[in-house]
Amino acid sequence: MPNLGYTAQVLALALALYTVITAVVGAQKNRPDLIRSARNAALGVTILLTVAVIVLEYLLLTGHYQTEYVASVTNNDATPFFKFAALWGGQNGSLLFFAWLMSIFTGLVVLRKWGVVQSLIPYVMAVMQAVMLFFIGLVVFVANPFEQLPFFPADGQGLNPLLYHWGMVIHPPVLYIGFVAFIVPYAFAIAALITRQRGDLWMRTTRRWTLAGWVFLSMGLLLGGRWAYDVLGWGGYWGWDAVENAALIPWLVATPFLHSVVIQENRGMMKRWNVALIVLTFCLVVEGTFLTRSGVIGSVHTFAQSAIGPLFLAFIGVMFLFSLALFVSRWDELSSENELDSLLSRESVFLLNNLLFIALAFTVWWGTHFPIISEAVTGNKIVVGPPFFKKTTGPLFAAVVLLMGIAPLMPWRQITSRKLLSTLKWPAVVGLLTMGLIYTLTWVKIPGAVVAFGFIAFSLTVTVMEYVRGVLARRRTHGEGWLEALQRLVVRNRRRYGGYLIHLGVLFAAIGVIGMEFYQVETQQNVARGESFTITSPFVGTYELTYRNLDTRPGRPGIENTFATLSVSRNGRPAGEITPYREFFVRQQQPMTIPDVNRAFASELYVIIAGWEPGGTSATFKAFINPLINWLWFGGVVMVLGTIVAAWPGRQPARRAVAVKPGGNVVTVK
Repeated sequence: MPNLGYTAQVLALALALYTVITAVVGAQKNRPDLIRSARNAALGVTILLTVAVIVLEYLLLTGHYQTEYVASVTNNDATPFFKFAALWGGQNGSLLFFAWLMSIFTGLVVLRKWGVVQSLIPYVMAVMQAVMLFFIGLVVFVANPFEQLPFFPADGQGLNPLLYHWGMVIHPPVLYIGFVAFIVPYAFAIAALITRQRGDLWMRTTRRWTLAGWVFLSMGLLLGGRWAYDVLGWGGYWGWDAVENAALIPWLVATPFLHSVVIQENRGMMKRWNVALIVLTFCLVVEGTFLTRSGVIGSVHTFAQSAIGPLFLAFIGVMFLFSLALFVSRWDELSSENELDSLLSRESVFLLNNLLFIALAFTVWWGTHFPIISEAVTGNKIVVGPPFFKKTTGPLFAAVVLLMGIAPLMPWRQITSRKLLSTLKWPAVVGLLTMGLIYTLTWVKIPGAVVAFGFIAFSLTVTVMEYVRGVLARRRTHGEGWLEALQRLVVRNRRRYGGYLIHLGVLFAAIGVIGMEFYQVETQQNVARGESFTITSPFVGTYELTYRNLDTRPGRPGIENTFATLSVSRNGRPAGEITPYREFFVRQQQPMTIPDVNRAFASELYVIIAGWEPGGTSATFKAFINPLINWLWFGGVVMVLGTIVAAWPGRQPARRAVAVKPGGNVVTVK
C-alpha cells in the first residue's frame, strides 16, 4: 500500500509538469487538442493525489507503523476520529493534504465550461499546475509521507497533545481551503496579464471563488481562536502568535481586494490595485505556509525545523518576482479609465480603506518577522509581543470600523460637504450619544473603549438604516409587509445586502474584542479545600469560587485526568459547579490544562487549575472574567451567513461579456 501512495505522487508530479508545458504550447500554437490533453492531465493530477490521500488515510486508520509518518502522528490508543485527523497532524501529511486540496480546486476549474474566458483557461491551468509542481515535488523528494522505517514498531508516538481537540478535525481543513482557494483568482489574474486582457472579466469570473477563499479563511481564523480559547488555557483567543498572524496577514490583504473590485466594475478604476492585491494575497498565503512548516519562528502551531524552509523561500521568491515582472510589464495597460473626481466620494473612501488594510497587513507582517530581521541584522533575535501589535493595530482597526459606516453613505464621483454632513448627521448623533451615555452613566471609563463603542454605534446605525431605507422603499412601491419586503430586498441585491450583513458580523465581533481587550479581569489564588476566593467585574458582578475536591481518574486510553471541582456563586446566588482539569499524556509525558467556563449571557467565567499539593489539600487556580466574549463568536457566525448571502447565485440574468482577442479590451454588457 505505501508503494501505491508514493507511485501516485510521482505520477501526479509528472502529469503536473506535462500540464504546464502542454497548456502553454497549446495556447501559443492555437492547438485545441493539446489544451484538451492538458485539461485531462490536470484532472489526472487530482485523481492521483486523491488515491495518495486515501492510501495514507488507510495506513493511519489501520496503524501501519512501519510508515514513518504514521508512527509519528498516531498510536494504538488514538480513536478513529483522531487517526483520521492525523492526516494533517504532521508536516508530511499536511503538505500532501494541502496539495490535494489545491488539486481539487484545479479540477473544479478545468471541469467548468468557461465560455467567454476560455482563452484564459490554458494559462490558468499552467499557473495552477506550476504551483502544484512545487507542492507535489516536496512530498515526492523532501517530505514523503510514505517513507518506510527499516522495522515495524508495535506502536506509534501519537499526535501532539495540543491537537486532541474537536477543532483539530475542523480548523486545519477549513484554513487550508481558505488558503488554496486563492489560487483561482491568482491564476486568472496572471492569465489576464499574460494575454493582455485589460477589462474586469477575470474579476467577475472569480468573484465567488474569491469569496469562498475569504469566508473559509475567516472561519479558519475564528476556529483557530476558539481552539486557543478552549485548549491553551491562557484565557484568551488571540495571542499574536506567528502562525496565527501568518493566516491573518493574507486575510488583511484579501479583504480590501473584495472592496476595490467594486470600484473597477463601476468606474473602471483601481485596476493596478486589484491585480497587486490578489497577487500579494496568494504570495502571502504561500509565505504563511512557509512560516508554519519551516520552523524559523517559534510557535505552538509550527512544525519542527526542516529542510523545506529554503525550498519554500526560493519558490516564494521566484513566484513573487515572476508576478512582479509581469505586473510591471503591463503597467500602462492597467491604467484607470477614470480619475478620482473628489476626495468626498465613494472612490476615495475605498482607496483609504485599501491603505488602512495594507498598513495593518504590513504592521502585522513586520512584527511577526521582526525576530528574523533582527537576527539577520544584529545577530540577536528580538521578539515583539502582544503589546506591540495592540498599540499599533488598535487605532487602524478603529479607523476601519469608522469607515464601514461612512462608505455606504458616499455616492460615486463626489458629494458636497453640506450634503455629506446632512447624510452623516443622525448616525453621528447616535455615535456621540453612545459615547456620552457610556462614559457618564456606566463604569466604562477607558477613553479608547468609549470611542470604539461610539464608532461601532455609528456604523451599526448606518448599516441598519440602509436596510430600513430599502424596506420602506419596497413597502411604498409594492405594498409589501415588513418581512416580505426585507426578504425580496435581499434576494434582489444579494451582493449589496449580504455585504452589509458581513459588516454587521464584523461590528458584533468588534464588541467582543473590545470587551476582552479593555475589560478582561484575572486573578490567581491558592486555596485549601473548602476555602473560597472571589473575582469581580463590572459587567457581571462578583463570582465566589469554593474549592471542593480534587480527584484523579483515567480518561481516554493513555491519558490520566485530574479534575478540580469548585462551586460557583454569582452575586450571592448559586451558579452551579465548574470543573477545570488537567490531562496528562503518559506516552508523551506532557500535561494539558483544560479550562472550564461558567456562562452569563455574553460574558464567561473562565477557570484553569494551575497546580496542587499532594492529595489535593490545596490547589492553585487561575480565573478570568471575559466580558462580551460571546459577541465575538456570534459575529463570526453572522459574517459567514453574510458571505453565503452575497455569494449565492441570483435569479437575474448574469452579465454577459464579449472577449476580444488577447491584447484587447473586454466589453461587458448587461
